[in-house]
Amino acid sequence: MINRTTVLFTLAAFTASIASQAAMAIGEDNSEPPKKTKTSTECREGQVWDAKRNRCVDAKRSDLSDDILFDAARELAYAEQYENAIEVLGAMKDQQSARVLNYLGYANRKAGRTELGMQYYRRALQADENYILARSYMGQALVEQGRMQEAKLQLVEIRDRGGENTWAYKALLQSLGGIRQY
Repeated sequence: MINRTTVLFTLAAFTASIASQAAMAIGEDNSEPPKKTKTSTECREGQVWDAKRNRCVDAKRSDLSDDILFDAARELAYAEQYENAIEVLGAMKDQQSARVLNYLGYANRKAGRTELGMQYYRRALQADENYILARSYMGQALVEQGRMQEAKLQLVEIRDRGGENTWAYKALLQSLGGIRQY
């Protein structure tokens, strides 16, 4: 016989799981800059900071998780070390995830390879059409190219996918000059 506590615990765990999946469906919020480590200040190209070993390690030869490598690549991209970010992203096991493809798009776009960046954004959206951060970055690239109508379409997509109160929406809206005319 199942007791009430077990049922409530199971229901709470299920609810938390659904909420977590819904949050991931729209992509990471990324409203905060990445946590700064020694990756962007002390490590050589292709290396990341390994907190357990307390030293820089080669990203491709390390046993670091994809999550740690992703965080390091994001830190490098924010530090404008785009080529290094691309190299670290290349060390991740899951090369087809929306988050990897999106940041490959971001780093390539910021490094001056806009069309290659756009290709990665499109691939990120093929991997997960609800990954709103890719929609935001793609929209920002479209604004940079003067393609305002297409950028506004991405803003609408973000809104329609439940992302109106996210950093992704607000960042693209700001790029559009705060104009909400859909």
